[in-house]
Amino acid sequence: MPEMEIKRKADDYSVVPAKRTRHEISVVGTREKAVVTSAVPRTSNLYAPIMLLEGHQGEIFSAKFHPEGKHLASAGFDRQIFLWNVYGQCENVMVMSGHTGAIMELCFSPDGSHLYTCATDNTVAVWDVPTGTRIKKLKGHSNFVNSVSGARRGPELLVSASDDNTIKLWDARKRNPIASFDSTYPVTSVLFNDTAEKIISGGIDNVIKVWDIRNNQIAYKIKGHTDTVTGLSLSSDGSYLLSNSMDNTLRIWDVRPFAPSDRCVKLMSGHQHNFEKNLLRCAWSPDGSKVSAGSADRFLYVWDTTTRRVLYRLPGHNGSLNDVHFHPTEPIVLSASSDKQIYLGEIEH
Repeated sequence: MPEMEIKRKADDYSVVPAKRTRHEISVVGTREKAVVTSAVPRTSNLYAPIMLLEGHQGEIFSAKFHPEGKHLASAGFDRQIFLWNVYGQCENVMVMSGHTGAIMELCFSPDGSHLYTCATDNTVAVWDVPTGTRIKKLKGHSNFVNSVSGARRGPELLVSASDDNTIKLWDARKRNPIASFDSTYPVTSVLFNDTAEKIISGGIDNVIKVWDIRNNQIAYKIKGHTDTVTGLSLSSDGSYLLSNSMDNTLRIWDVRPFAPSDRCVKLMSGHQHNFEKNLLRCAWSPDGSKVSAGSADRFLYVWDTTTRRVLYRLPGHNGSLNDVHFHPTEPIVLSASSDKQIYLGEIEH
């Protein structure tokens, strides 16, 4: 008998959908029609304003546009490098494999003919882009290699940073490193300055160090971050450095010679790091008017460098957003995430 009572009570509380008036239905109908018919003003040659690229079998840690802008490369936990078309249906045109550990970062050579990668198999690799073959396997690190970057001009110089507390300088044509710098702590991000006579590094000691290649000494240190520096990016003119840190700030530093000792010129926030401790990277737009950074809160953030205001907070990803990059010639931004997906999104000019 009590069971019957309970059942009857449950039946009494069944939910009945609210009836819409005829007026409401017509309003909703016109609104839906308006959404369908109003075309989004386009700013780029992408096939659609937002493109989703799927195919990776693991977290994506790094993705970059080719210098010519027609292709992009991506890599991550599945140890494979994917080359994609940027235009049309964004087909995957090539898969390169050879690393035996997760690929932490990749970058193209300035002319786009080579691709540089580093991985948790303690190696750095040089790939021939047209053929998709690995032409160099650079050994020298004794722990995970977190970051790799190439010189903007001159000989094919590479720099890599590792959990073995060292930064290594390589000539892509030679087998062994041509120089090694001891940073005392694991190094998470590294790149050359504009003229490739200095190396800029960031690590778990929260300090950005600028090394002089000519005398293997630290030229100066940049202090301000209060947690691990996870990403570095140099402006196209080489005057300013962008740094992303686990202290949830994105900073712009003046790295020109003879700049004042307090080099921090801008501080931006809004994005988040979290317990995952991923190496969230950052990027400049080609004209220097915008910057972007990865975020563990699954949003892509784009800031205006003049006002420090968040211009875009773009949703779509279902995991930590690890890498970002701006297209070299068009208002397109890419985001690569732990959800195994890459988004290409059109932004305003």
